[in-house]
Formats: sequence, C-alpha cells, structure tokens
Amino acid sequence: MRGRQSGIFVEKYDPTIEDSYRKQVEVDGQQCMLEILDTAGTEQFTAMRDLYMKNGQGFVLVYSITAQSTFNDLQDLREQILRVKDTDDVPMVLVGNKCDLEDERVVGKDLGRSLAAQFNCAFMETSAKAKINVNDIFYDLVQQINKKSPERKPNKKKKSLCVLL
Repeated sequence: MRGRQSGIFVEKYDPTIEDSYRKQVEVDGQQCMLEILDTAGTEQFTAMRDLYMKNGQGFVLVYSITAQSTFNDLQDLREQILRVKDTDDVPMVLVGNKCDLEDERVVGKDLGRSLAAQFNCAFMETSAKAKINVNDIFYDLVQQINKKSPERKPNKKKKSLCVLL
C-alpha cells in the first residue's frame, strides 16, 4: 500500500517505526487531506502506538494474504484500538494485501470476510503492486469518518488522520 500512495512500488518493504504520507482526495464532492501514518514495525514501541491510536480518526488494518501470522495479529490489534479509543464505534477497514499473489495465498478471502463481519467493518483485498483497490480503502474510510462526524460543513477542507496498522 505504501508504494501506491507515493507512486513508486518498492518490491522489498523494510518496515520502520513510522512513515507518513499526505494525500488530497475528493470524497462525495468534498476535498479531504488525508494524513496517513503507516506504523508497521512498531510492535516494540507500544507507547507510541497507543498515541497514534488515540489521535487517529480511522484505521486500516492490513494483513498479507501470504502470511498467516499477519492475519492472526489482527484481533489483538483491533482490541487495542478499541481500548485506546474507549469506544466500539471506530471507523475501520480490514484489508488483505498482496491479492496479486494468489498462488502464494495462505489466508482465504472467506476468512477475511468473516473477520470483517466479526469486527463490523468493511473488507477489501488489495494489491499495491498491481494497483488494485488501494484508493477505495481510503474513500471508504473517509466516508465512515464523515458519517461519524456529521457536523462537517460542505466544501470545507478537513484533515483526516488514517492510521495503517
């Protein structure tokens, strides 16, 4: 996903403490500036992760369809988000990444759909490399954030912080 946002796909991803991106998008006729914070690799920085969760308005929970362990970590991650946010009503999208690697798939699409239903959130499969569904994730998440914050004034630019975990 990281490559799709910057326009350059990097075959070998080296996770860091965090990377941030800004992207202006139009959703439902309104301009939105997304501030996307990719926190991959922060498992050892729990205090920082809690701060990111507290400040985030929406969350994209990403796993690789080629790595069962990334899928297995999502339940605990979601529970941590809900605990930090102190609510069960958090805009969220569950994403199975690397859908272009179907021959390497170990996490079935049905498992993703089932977990998304359990989380009561949207589900998509994507490929940053093949540019499949990447923008749709953010459009869906912004729509969820907007529904949760109906006090928005039309045509007013609003910053939305999307945290990728």
